[in-house]
Amino acid sequence: MTELSTKTETDRLDESTRQFLVFSLEDEEYGIEIMHVQEIKSLAHVAPIPNAPEHVKGVLNLRGTIIPIVDLRLRFSMPPREYDRFTVIIVVAIENKRIGLVVDGVSDVLEINVEDIDDSPPLTDELDATWFRGVGKPSERLVFLLDVPRLTRTNEVSDRERLTSCSN
Repeated sequence: MTELSTKTETDRLDESTRQFLVFSLEDEEYGIEIMHVQEIKSLAHVAPIPNAPEHVKGVLNLRGTIIPIVDLRLRFSMPPREYDRFTVIIVVAIENKRIGLVVDGVSDVLEINVEDIDDSPPLTDELDATWFRGVGKPSERLVFLLDVPRLTRTNEVSDRERLTSCSN
């Protein structure tokens, strides 16, 4: 006996497309799946953390919740640049963890068909591409799609090494 599909046309469309918040770093466009975006916030005072990696700008008090702030330009080994009126913090949420990502600017929310998303291109071993989930190709654009859960995961090896060196 065959089961009848209870999915509507809207459900089928939702499975074939994904929505991404598109932002810029340098002259390139990046996207994060909209379901991870909690809010977009103008740049505010960030309290620096002593001995933090360069890309960790500090922490921000967001309505009583302290969240770490990461400059994605520095995280991706891009040259730093002066923050301006377009610089924003994208607050992303993964499970119960929140993190702020500093980006050069936000452009739009883009709906990308699943068939227009290619896996990340093969790269050399020296380049860490674990944060990329693919490349979106809507129309004539190229949008590097980020894997937010991997991007916000702490590097356990580095944390272990730091803790070990501190205890010696």
